[in-house]
Amino acid sequence: MAETPDGAQERPVLALDRIVKEFPGVRALDGVELELHPGEVTALIGENGAGKSTVVKILTGIYQPDGGQILIDGQPTAFPTAQAAADAGVTAIHQETVLFDELSVAENIFIGHAPRTRFGMIDRAGMKRRAGEILASIGAEIDPGVRLRDLGIASRHLVAIARALSIDARVVIMDEPTAALSQKEIEELYELVDTLKAQGKAILFISHKFDEIFRIADRYTVFRDGQFVGAGLMRDTDEGALVQMMVGRSVDQIFPKRESLLGVELLKVVGYSHPTEFEDINFTLRRGEILGFYGLVGAGRSEFMQSLIGITKPSKGVVRLEDRIKIIRSPADAIDAGIVYVPEDRGRQGAILDLPIFQNVTLPSLGQTSKHGFTQLAEEFALARKYTQRLDLRAASLDTHVGSLSGGNQQKVVIAKWLATRPKVIILDEPTKGIDIGSKAAVHDFMSELAAEGLSVIMVSSEIPEIMGMADRVIVMREGRIAAELEGDALTPETLVRHAAGIGLKEDAA
Repeated sequence: MAETPDGAQERPVLALDRIVKEFPGVRALDGVELELHPGEVTALIGENGAGKSTVVKILTGIYQPDGGQILIDGQPTAFPTAQAAADAGVTAIHQETVLFDELSVAENIFIGHAPRTRFGMIDRAGMKRRAGEILASIGAEIDPGVRLRDLGIASRHLVAIARALSIDARVVIMDEPTAALSQKEIEELYELVDTLKAQGKAILFISHKFDEIFRIADRYTVFRDGQFVGAGLMRDTDEGALVQMMVGRSVDQIFPKRESLLGVELLKVVGYSHPTEFEDINFTLRRGEILGFYGLVGAGRSEFMQSLIGITKPSKGVVRLEDRIKIIRSPADAIDAGIVYVPEDRGRQGAILDLPIFQNVTLPSLGQTSKHGFTQLAEEFALARKYTQRLDLRAASLDTHVGSLSGGNQQKVVIAKWLATRPKVIILDEPTKGIDIGSKAAVHDFMSELAAEGLSVIMVSSEIPEIMGMADRVIVMREGRIAAELEGDALTPETLVRHAAGIGLKEDAA
């Protein structure tokens, strides 16, 4: 039995003892351990691919372990189905929960397990009453009878939580619950976690955001490559120690920017404007430079980048590449000119998840892998292998579907796809969003390597440490216009935020 935060000894509500899970050619879990205690939050920490999602599926009855034991109150048990897990009081709140717009809040909460009358009919009055009680228990002022389509995003999230709690759970799994929430909604979620703790529920919290983990977790458990690395109390550790446990090495330098000699001017954008999204964008980009674009939500950064590569049309403006004017009317024109774009939403815009890795990588480069109008499989595999190896892609084979990869490996596939076109300029829009710290370091290292080889990089990022750690120069956008261009000593967290928010700088006030 583990020590509680106040020093006492307490038996966990649920424990995993040396759990093993194998898939063809891969041992996803190799003897992992986990303990969840009543009234406490345990953070499950690990890189993408560490085994976190597999554990969640075992805990919720979707997967069955190939070895080891699941213990409830110290007694061995099994979850042969999702219903069995629910009957044992285990529920999960996922990042994306399927809800139904045309059903009422109460119907969404109890779908699949609605209360029944003695005649076997759905007890709608009882369902509505019980839904109201659950919503009230989490502080949600929502009418159980209203249709879901009439609610905002934050209220929908509360309905998803109420749905998970409708089984009277003892164990609540929160899998990246803040990914789609605003800061205000995140604070409200923290209050909900405190409420659930006060109710005595054991909470498993999965997040790659260390500020969240240190804010709400009482305990931690770390997985690496499907193995249990360590566990303990949050009060006894720090960020550096957790990072070292996650990646098996010290990551003192998450932003490995290499010193590189910047070359001649490669790209020049003059007077680029759009009727509604951005206006009068002017900048230059040198060979081998990493140029950062920073701004708050709605600043127009992504909209400008999408126009630059031909997804939307500007109302005016000129693009010069190697001192020659380029007319970019479509993404094909941009690719032909040597400008490629890695989008922020890699799942919907960057990759075709149902296709294997090799076909994703070679899709924009079929001219290199075709002969007389027919694709050559050997050439496709050779091209895909060349660029995925450079990025240290982790997958069983190049036949693996991209949708089955971790977020960090999906991002590597998208980057490999565009590098295979041999571009001159690569635009990376939030390149490390939603990936773990080890994968971030790998992407940053490769970005620095590309710049050192003479490729010009435009990096759009909302993360101040990333912008400051990787960019040679930063353009700050606000309300669709360039607010500042910063480098050297002028580039500080304070100047970035002040320019992005339109707040007067100290020197302006002097």
